[in-house]
Amino acid sequence: MSNYQRIDRISEEVRREVDRIIREELNDPRVAGTFSITRAEVTRDLRYAKIYVSVLEDDKREGLIKALTSAAGYIRRSLSRGIIIRTAPQLQFVSDQNIAYGVHIAKVLADAQKTEGQPHDEDAPTP
Repeated sequence: MSNYQRIDRISEEVRREVDRIIREELNDPRVAGTFSITRAEVTRDLRYAKIYVSVLEDDKREGLIKALTSAAGYIRRSLSRGIIIRTAPQLQFVSDQNIAYGVHIAKVLADAQKTEGQPHDEDAPTP
């Protein structure tokens, strides 16, 4: 098995476990609403992990990232108990804009499709 497959497998396990810890163990009122842990990128030496968080409500994004950053130590300790790894990686939480961007593109496409269905002045039948 290549080292990259191992890192990918560990990254996915870290993503799953961090998501579980945040949803089940973290008791911070700032960590509420619609969010998801979209992916985790663990470095090859397993010392650092970048956790991507997607938040649909723009006004809650910054507060959620700050809350998760302040709870990173607790999440890391819980992570070390939840997965079998020599040392739990240091966590960095980053806002992931991919889902919000996808929603924006879908809206733009839907608007374009609506305007395409309406007759234009030059296409209107002449009496």
